[in-house]
Amino acid sequence: MASSAGYIIASSCEDIIEDQHWLTCSYILFAVPYFVYDIYAMFMCYWYKLRVKGHEEASAAPQHMSSALTSYLRREFLMVLHHVVMVTVCFPVSVFWRQGKGDYFQGVMFMAELSTPSVCLGKILIQYKQQHTLLHKVNGALMLITFFVCRVLLFPYLYYIYGRYASIPFHMVPFSVPWHCNLGAALLMAPQLYWFSLICRGALRLFTGSSRSQRPCVTTAAPKEHQTDGNTLPQPANGYSTRFTEPELTTH
Repeated sequence: MASSAGYIIASSCEDIIEDQHWLTCSYILFAVPYFVYDIYAMFMCYWYKLRVKGHEEASAAPQHMSSALTSYLRREFLMVLHHVVMVTVCFPVSVFWRQGKGDYFQGVMFMAELSTPSVCLGKILIQYKQQHTLLHKVNGALMLITFFVCRVLLFPYLYYIYGRYASIPFHMVPFSVPWHCNLGAALLMAPQLYWFSLICRGALRLFTGSSRSQRPCVTTAAPKEHQTDGNTLPQPANGYSTRFTEPELTTH
């Protein structure tokens, strides 16, 4: 939905600075409650997953809601921070501070969500233990490509298109725009680079097959290890894991 809205907005703006589209602010107002709800939904998934009877990670589950909340915030800090910044910073900047300028850039940023379906499908395949399938490999490659194009190359493209608009060489654009624009772009790009590094590590493990040769031993020993390991916790709800276990890093 975000990508569709972004395409409509960006394709409707001939002047990338002055042209406006009604869908820009309307979609932002629609999206803000989603970010608030998503924080709550991720926590509830985390909480109830720990409460499932017989769950392999139940021995490590916090026994109180407050403890679970603290554990959840530590585990999902970057994703929660991302959502909070979207609501408290990006929302007022996009709706009020811009004063109706730059709808084209807003639309292009909406299209970053084109990478989301492959990330979600990877998470689903992991939940159903389909890491060995061809679909898993194809989706992993698609996720790597779409994330790089839609989220990593996004910011250089925005600088490039502005340079063309203002007849400024690409390498001079950062020195020609206000400092707070550079700061905002850097803060938004930083987590994308971090998540992309996790995806690259996962893709390397997936396509080199370094962990698959050990898979029979892992599958037979895993239940006992999980029962005795008191530090084991559910994988992050955002799908990007830094742990070196096959089910998580092979797609993330």
